[in-house]
Amino acid sequence: MPLYVPKSINLSLNEEQLKAVFRKHDVNGDGCLSKDELMKVFRELGSRNPSWRVRRSLHHADGNGDGTIGLDELDELVKYVAKQGYGIN
Repeated sequence: MPLYVPKSINLSLNEEQLKAVFRKHDVNGDGCLSKDELMKVFRELGSRNPSWRVRRSLHHADGNGDGTIGLDELDELVKYVAKQGYGIN
């Protein structure tokens, strides 16, 4: 069962901790975050509309357009998520 914390509560995660949250959701270990894996991350982070947030994340961070976020694109994803107010202190 994923942890649900409303976005309005600051999780006080730094960038490395936020990257770790994303990495732990790479359940198949392929080094990429699929749409389903991203959906689980945003649910855990308390997004009110995780499917919309996944689409926006892919738009901002999926540099090669393959529909996933690779580890090389993770920094861009973290920047986007931080800009949206998800737990960066």
